[in-house]
Amino acid sequence: MMKKADLGFIIVTFIIISPFLPFPFLADFQKNFLFNEQYWLITSFLKFALLATLGESLGLRIKNGVYTQKGFGLIPRAVVWGFLGIVIKMAFVIFAVGVPVLLDKFIKLEGAVASMGYGNVLDAFDAGAGWVRVLTAFSISVLLNLIFAPVFMTFHKITDTHILDNGGTLHGFFRWIKYSEIFPRINWFVQWDFVFKRTIPFFWIPAHTITFMLPKEYQIIFAAILGIVLGVFMATASLKGSQKKA
Repeated sequence: MMKKADLGFIIVTFIIISPFLPFPFLADFQKNFLFNEQYWLITSFLKFALLATLGESLGLRIKNGVYTQKGFGLIPRAVVWGFLGIVIKMAFVIFAVGVPVLLDKFIKLEGAVASMGYGNVLDAFDAGAGWVRVLTAFSISVLLNLIFAPVFMTFHKITDTHILDNGGTLHGFFRWIKYSEIFPRINWFVQWDFVFKRTIPFFWIPAHTITFMLPKEYQIIFAAILGIVLGVFMATASLKGSQKKA
């Protein structure tokens, strides 16, 4: 049964997502700031700080029935996600530029680099390069998720644990992270069996294939929206970890 908090969460989510939607009255704002690469540090931070943190709250709702609670550390989590958003943006640029060159020059998939120059996959199909764009997007996603994602997911798990260990406070968050103590405490069965082995091949690779078929201006916001899904996955992983211990 839907509670008032659930309705509030839906409203807040729509308010946060709406500036990225193709409303005509937002066109200038989107062109001059939101999708302007000049402000990529700020916009990448904000997109993930807002949307991915919503995912964390949704995960807590699934797990404990509430969207936030004492010790959860909503603000520290938003700070972490903001900086991770910047790192994700950099990773997207590195893989989206490097993988097509690898395919074109070393694997001899002709047109891989050119296919990424089209605005989106539909434009590529109109130009006769659609399937090359799809294959290139898939390749970018595979390498991104096999090389970058496991490190990213593990670091995110460490920061989550650090936040909880320090009572969810902003002051505690800025204490030195005790990597040597946190690392052995990670439930590696769940991290490998669910987070790596299942979500990467069956969700993240297909999802990010779609990401790299989209126009560049929508790739990071789409990835940030996927952060909401990540919150659900993390809640599921946490529940699985509890069941494993039991």
